[in-house]
Amino acid sequence: MTTVRDSAFDLLRARGMTTMFGNPGSTELPFLADFPSDFTYLLGLQEATVVGMADGFAQASGRPTLVNLHTAPGVGNAMGAIFNAQANKSPLVITAGQQVRALMTLQANLTNRDAVRMPKAGRPLSCDSSAATAVAMVDISHTSGRCWLRSA
Repeated sequence: MTTVRDSAFDLLRARGMTTMFGNPGSTELPFLADFPSDFTYLLGLQEATVVGMADGFAQASGRPTLVNLHTAPGVGNAMGAIFNAQANKSPLVITAGQQVRALMTLQANLTNRDAVRMPKAGRPLSCDSSAATAVAMVDISHTSGRCWLRSA
């Protein structure tokens, strides 16, 4: 049975997005466990630095680049760099972990109550997948700018 995680890595691989920049926390660890050997993970120690690294990589390579941030505080820390990347017209696909579903209704500190709205200030497209059986995928071509959910 194909998992959401497998589907995400398959999509990224098909799009040539095998270099990932990030500052992971506990919510991202399941995604990073048994990280595929054909992918490269570049660790940064702060979210703005991670987005800046990805911004430079995207500009140098001319290819969409994946960034993975740690939940709502990580996205907040990265907003200045996200704004700069948008001004640079860098093709970034930014993902962020979300609080474990059982704690979301308690509004735990890492919960992003409006995961779609916060990053819109620096990115023209934002989407959220709160279902465990779906993965949010972004059409990374420079022309369409679509976001959709796909069942695994």
